[in-house]
Amino acid sequence: MAKLASKGSYEDLIVWQKGMDLVDAVMELAEQYPKEHVYGLASQTRNSAISIPSNIAEGRRRGYKAEFKRFLTIAYGSGAELETQIKIAKRQPFGRELDFSRIDSLLSEVMKMLNVMLRK
Repeated sequence: MAKLASKGSYEDLIVWQKGMDLVDAVMELAEQYPKEHVYGLASQTRNSAISIPSNIAEGRRRGYKAEFKRFLTIAYGSGAELETQIKIAKRQPFGRELDFSRIDSLLSEVMKMLNVMLRK
């Protein structure tokens, strides 16, 4: 298995930093969901968001290219999950009153970055 060239910590990766910003935005938005969605949609949405930078960090720390790529793939899948959960929220009556613009922007940026990294 090929080792990753030592290029610093996962915290130096822009995609990880943007993923952390995305988590903050999702946490803030999920607080605005109605109480009946706290243990369902809000919880799932938070978990998907948290999974993105978590998997980037885990893969980077493992130190091998193949492992890093595998965890980037998992992060990308979590991003797709989050995209779906955000689309579901937007379709709900409460979602029509919320501002998803920051999440939409950050999620799009993170997904594009992960896609580029996976192709390399």
